[in-house]
Amino acid sequence: MLKHTIQQGECISSVAFRYGFFPDTLWNHPENAALKRLREDPNVLLEGDVVTVPDLDAGGVDAACEQRHRFRRKGVPEKLRLRIEDDAGAPVPNAPYTLTVDGVTRRGTTDGGGWVIESIPPDARAGTLLVGKPGEEQEHALELGRLDPITEISGVQARLRNLGYDCEVTGRFDERTSGAVRKFQGDCALPVSGGVDDATRQEIKDRHRS
Repeated sequence: MLKHTIQQGECISSVAFRYGFFPDTLWNHPENAALKRLREDPNVLLEGDVVTVPDLDAGGVDAACEQRHRFRRKGVPEKLRLRIEDDAGAPVPNAPYTLTVDGVTRRGTTDGGGWVIESIPPDARAGTLLVGKPGEEQEHALELGRLDPITEISGVQARLRNLGYDCEVTGRFDERTSGAVRKFQGDCALPVSGGVDDATRQEIKDRHRS
């Protein structure tokens, strides 16, 4: 077994892809039980977390000779899910979009719930999303896999920023962060304290959907 230290932008899927495992195999391995309890979400790990990677065993599959066989690796690719909303927080259905990840471009329209759902490589790190009619597109830079857990201040800040609040990801709970929290709490009919209690943290996670 080896110990893999998570770098910024990595998750269980990307680590599993690197070492030739299914994501669930690593996440559910007994040696990773403490990490699983701590982080809960395999797609949101913190830089410095340690994932135990077991030795890879060569398997076999019975198949007839002199015939062509097709094998598909489970867990590849991953799914990217993004919800497009207007300024009032309502979903934007049937909006044309162009998604570029790792030099591969896909075009489509958001579904009835405003969702963009596309397949991407498990180790993808960045991309660009254009949403809107030609000449009216809004461009969004995507940092894939860089979201810290909601239990961390940096994770709270990143989610608030993604939700449109004036918040910089610093990892420090400063006045700007407290102001963004107060604005969020007021918008969500929560007690306005400027602090991140369990109810605020859960509401941020629910609104962000991750």
